Amino acid sequence: MGRLIRYAFYLVVLAFIGLVGFSYFGDLSAPQTEVTIIVAPNAG
Repeated sequence: MGRLIRYAFYLVVLAFIGLVGFSYFGDLSAPQTEVTIIVAPNAG
């Protein structure tokens, strides 16, 4: 039982380290580009 708790603790620590590393080094921002749309008014 103690070994299972120790492995679960190690897994939680590794998951926390992975989350911190991803938050620092992961780039989730979308690439931004300028979009120009010409809108013609309705003549009729």
